[in-house]
Amino acid sequence: MNIIISNTEGIPIYEQIKEQIKAAIFSGDLKDGDLLPSIRQLAKDLQISVITTMRAYNDLEQEGFIVSVQGKGSYVKPKNPELIKEKKLLEIEEHLLAAINASKLVKLSQEELIDMLKFLIEEESND
Repeated sequence: MNIIISNTEGIPIYEQIKEQIKAAIFSGDLKDGDLLPSIRQLAKDLQISVITTMRAYNDLEQEGFIVSVQGKGSYVKPKNPELIKEKKLLEIEEHLLAAINASKLVKLSQEELIDMLKFLIEEESND
């Protein structure tokens, strides 16, 4: 697993770890039952505090992405397809709301925004 930490993004390190692990799970790079690096090993590899990696793993466990087994480690939790779909729908809604708010700043009409979305969808389907 390759996690890259950026000090310039302004995003907390534990959040960067969490998001990269979630992305690896969604993409299939990490599969159900895969063993994650230990908290200590990940902290050592990234040269960060154990507390930071612990926070990332705790958040991932609370969100249902991993399960930790005392003395054995943390594993990718088998996916619940409905839960994954709901999380992705929430993410899409957040991005769409951001687009709506940005369009208001430049006084883009609803029709222009919808046309832009349709155009982007068509472009993506042609690739």
